[in-house]
Amino acid sequence: MKAESATSADPACPGALPGAALDGPVSHAVSRVARLHRITAGRLLKGLGLYPGQEFLMMHLWDTGAVRQAELIKAMDLDPSTVTKMLQRLEQAGHVRRRPDPDDRRAVLVEATEESCALHAEVRGAWSGLEEHTLAGLEPAERAELARLLAKVEENLCHEAGERPAP
Repeated sequence: MKAESATSADPACPGALPGAALDGPVSHAVSRVARLHRITAGRLLKGLGLYPGQEFLMMHLWDTGAVRQAELIKAMDLDPSTVTKMLQRLEQAGHVRRRPDPDDRRAVLVEATEESCALHAEVRGAWSGLEEHTLAGLEPAERAELARLLAKVEENLCHEAGERPAP
């Protein structure tokens, strides 16, 4: 079965669109951009001793303070074993602390350590650099329009997934 080709036959060509994606060029582009963005973020985070995704966990803790591990798993929308592994690594690095919840000894509270304050500044700097790299060549009005459009896309996807969009 030979598929129609939207662009050149070269699979390495950034404009190449697989035949199965011909009816979803924006979704294909969003997937490619998200993948490349995650790769780039991963390279920046590696220099901070973090794996991709750990920065989101830390951002949540920095913003909310101590939370139950079960609530953190729900907020991260990840498999409990994945969050547990992330917490083990972050705890070994001195960035988080786990302790029994004084209100419910069966529950575990997770909190960012004071030592993670330096990491907070480094993550913020990495995300600032990632932002500049990602949006290089875009004018301020284009950046604002892209953010506005992506917020609408996120709202659509959150509605479909039954979640609230981030503020």
